[in-house]
Amino acid sequence: MNSEKKKILIVEDDYNFGNILKDYLILNDYFVVLAKNGIEGMEKYHKENFDLCILDVMMPFKDGFTLGKEIREKNEMIPLFFLSAKTLKEDVLRGFKIGADDYLTKPFDSEVLLAKIKAILNRKNFFNVPESDIYEFVIGKFQFNSKLRFLTIDGEETVKLSPKENQLLRLLVLHINDLLPRELALNKIWRDDNYFTSRSMDVYIAKLRKYLKTDSNVVILNIHGEGFRLVVNK
Repeated sequence: MNSEKKKILIVEDDYNFGNILKDYLILNDYFVVLAKNGIEGMEKYHKENFDLCILDVMMPFKDGFTLGKEIREKNEMIPLFFLSAKTLKEDVLRGFKIGADDYLTKPFDSEVLLAKIKAILNRKNFFNVPESDIYEFVIGKFQFNSKLRFLTIDGEETVKLSPKENQLLRLLVLHINDLLPRELALNKIWRDDNYFTSRSMDVYIAKLRKYLKTDSNVVILNIHGEGFRLVVNK
């Protein structure tokens, strides 16, 4: 197998459709694994490091929404596409609430699907930040544990951060004294960079500044039009 090929997991209970989609993506230079239901899909997911998952919604044993939620709990960043013949707004919204990157209704244009896959994988590569196994950090007078989501001040008072506060502070710490691009943070945490998510991130930045204000040597700077810098003056 070409190590450069991106790995895609397809979970689809329609054997013929699943194989046609698999063959189409293989022809377009992807490495594809096909599972016939949600249970088998989760088993295959655990055996490989996938770059993207395509999940049918209506499946026996475990539906696509349940599977997608379980995958999202394991990996917050992996792109998820839902496929369904159901066009009800409630179903589409449910998919996006789970964390879908796209929701396609059957039948769909295979070239459109291919374009969407290429776009999101290119975006994922562009905004890729090297992961770190380190989860304990010192920020001036603060101790930050990103696994427990604890921000401790002088070893005494502890604040339990929300999941997004935790993710944002961790990105800032990994870029300490350097620029954290606004678009990178939006795509890593909110998986989008529109006006509303950008305003939401500004709210979380304000919350983090409030937590950190007890140490005057720690400051989050706004770099106009570019992003933020977590600066620690020694």
